[in-house]
Amino acid sequence: MRAKAKKATRTSAATSRTDAAQPTTDSPPAAVRDLTAGPESPVHVRGLVKRFGRFRALDHLDLEVEAGSVHGFLGPNGAGKSTTIRTLLGLYRPDDGNVSVLGRDPWQEASVINRQVSYVPGDVALWPTLTGGQVLDALAGLRGSRDTKREAELIERFDLDPSKRVRTYSKGNRQKVALVAALAAPTRLLVLDEPTSGLDPLMERVFTEEIARVAGEGRTVLLSSHILAEVQRLCSAVTIIKNGRVVEHGDLGTLRRLSRTRIELGAPPDVPDVLGTIAQALRAMDLEVVEDSGHLSLQVPAEQVPAVLSVAGEHRVQDVTCEPASLEDLFLRHYEESR
Repeated sequence: MRAKAKKATRTSAATSRTDAAQPTTDSPPAAVRDLTAGPESPVHVRGLVKRFGRFRALDHLDLEVEAGSVHGFLGPNGAGKSTTIRTLLGLYRPDDGNVSVLGRDPWQEASVINRQVSYVPGDVALWPTLTGGQVLDALAGLRGSRDTKREAELIERFDLDPSKRVRTYSKGNRQKVALVAALAAPTRLLVLDEPTSGLDPLMERVFTEEIARVAGEGRTVLLSSHILAEVQRLCSAVTIIKNGRVVEHGDLGTLRRLSRTRIELGAPPDVPDVLGTIAQALRAMDLEVVEDSGHLSLQVPAEQVPAVLSVAGEHRVQDVTCEPASLEDLFLRHYEESR
């Protein structure tokens, strides 16, 4: 049973490359207590290179996740997100660069680090003959620490029946088991790779609330998700990668301010033909304008927003929508460039 449990932890919410299971207690074992919080970021990656044959999956990638933050980790399929995460968990050995998780080298000390890391993949693999409750017992035993009160609370919140066997669970219910184990564990770092895959909208809302709670407790979250609205709602910082390299990184608010602002202008009801004149004036400012059904739409650099609004005001346009760039705008810009 121990050998099977160890294998399953590589692809589920349990720890990876973990030593023999420790007794389940309500307090962290000595190995966990040694990982005291320090000034170093929980995740610190510099110049990471990972090759598979001639293919370079990660090309001098940098990643910094500040303590207590919820950090979005984004990129198109094949960008290198999963390879990065597996390196952080100690499953892949870096070919070059420096990787530090909770102040330690994950390749050398994964068994110690991963007792303080909760991991949830997008496709959870669990022991099919065990019940959900038995899976939670096994995962807590492998980690060596457990918060049973918190676990019971999360079971109720996610509406999970732990008495059923895993083979009877839907994908969403398997995901719930992994989330309960990860969120309830007394860990400092959560690494979540498409964690809401298979969840219905109600459970997605519960997940959002629980991540906010985790952040409020001072724990650190690295969140990889294709649901950009979810990332924008939860994350204070993001890193976007493409072809194994970082193309955007920083505070989400700053990145949005530095990107183009979306402006939409509606024609005044008394002067419907004025949009043509406005469009001509805006194109003279080297702006790309899209005309559609009585509206003008354009993407404007931050420094040109006042000038565009001034043109709208001169022509008495009252139907004006002005929005900073969304995370979707940032992501799609790089995604389209990679195609």
